[in-house]
Amino acid sequence: MTLLSRPRISDLFLISNEYEIQKVTLIHILYSNGNFIQYTIIPFTKPYKDDQMKKKYSGWIVLFLLVLNQGCKVSQHKFTPEVASIRQSMLRAMAWQEANPIYAKAPTDWTNGAYYLGVSKVYEATKDTAFLKALKQMAVRNGWKPWERFYHADDMNICYSYLYLKRLGIPEANLQPSDKIINEHLYNAHPWKNGIGGKKVEVNEPDEKSILWWWCDALFMAPPVITAYSKFSKNESLLNEMDKYYKQSYELLYDKEQHLFSRDMRFLWKGNASDIKEPNGRKVFWSRGNGWVLAGLALILADMPKQYPNRVFYENLFMEMALKIKELQPEDGLWRTSLLCPESYDHGEVSGSGFYTFALAWGINNNLLDKSIFKPVVLKAWKGIMGCQKENGKIGWVQNIGANPMPANAESWQNFGTGAFLLAGSEMIKLR
Repeated sequence: MTLLSRPRISDLFLISNEYEIQKVTLIHILYSNGNFIQYTIIPFTKPYKDDQMKKKYSGWIVLFLLVLNQGCKVSQHKFTPEVASIRQSMLRAMAWQEANPIYAKAPTDWTNGAYYLGVSKVYEATKDTAFLKALKQMAVRNGWKPWERFYHADDMNICYSYLYLKRLGIPEANLQPSDKIINEHLYNAHPWKNGIGGKKVEVNEPDEKSILWWWCDALFMAPPVITAYSKFSKNESLLNEMDKYYKQSYELLYDKEQHLFSRDMRFLWKGNASDIKEPNGRKVFWSRGNGWVLAGLALILADMPKQYPNRVFYENLFMEMALKIKELQPEDGLWRTSLLCPESYDHGEVSGSGFYTFALAWGINNNLLDKSIFKPVVLKAWKGIMGCQKENGKIGWVQNIGANPMPANAESWQNFGTGAFLLAGSEMIKLR
């Protein structure tokens, strides 16, 4: 069986002088709202026995071609040829990742959270039950629990998928552990909330931690979960708390000249000789770090009420960052791990690029970004991302766990890289 991206008349029927059908195609066509989605080709050979059969089959062929041509004409301006290939690429990516599980600390940690958030969004976009099955199996394995640190935004991220399953009406979905970590995270006392950082306990953590969400990755890990849960529980006070802590991160880490986020306080310039700089002398802005932020903004805006008083802040920040990311896109479509010093590691990287593609395509699909300006950006990015997927579905060129720009290669992979790929595909499949 062969799957093509678009029908060609030359692929359909070739009839010899002996009245033999050499190739029969388009055995199955799948339509959605009048648009082609996919079709399969099953070649076989069957001779005509007599002139009557010749007339019967020839008439059927002519009629079939006329119908097909009319369908192509009707849907030509709407159909995105890549839809079928995007769907298949996402299925292969998930199948490979499910067969090769990985996590940093536990199956409930942030790496799995980002991966299964991508799975959630693909199911939402395609309604393909393979993705739903993977989500449900993960939630049951995890006992519907987050990881263990109530104060750490990373440990909440997996709850997005649990909440999504609950919103789908899955009977066994248990949100009690999610409710517990969200409320403890927002309302329980912790030294970070008082600007008391203490010594670092992880390699990617600075000593100085003056706010709850002191690293920009946190703006993907917790705020979208809290926003979604506020919507689900109809509790706007949760959204107000999220807004308070988000603004703290914005004021601390957002560079209002560059329109990018520093990863954490180590990368803020204080005018000292010890300020961390790129080899070209510029500030360090990490691609995946800003990808976390921009993708997180898209997720927040998707669930934030249109009438929420501070929504305009999030929309403006999203659009401002989107323009900057567009400006920084390399010619091959894939962003480098260092945004302002791309020559440091002059190759594309999938996790940051995937998060950007998801966010920008979401902005187009939800009328926040100008399609004429940003569609070429995401098409170029998606082409580059697709080139980083191996035949077996594996997503390569993913920078390892880190906090600053570092190299990747064709064999480097992580589950959150697959998650970024799936997120990007979940919006590209809707793009028209």
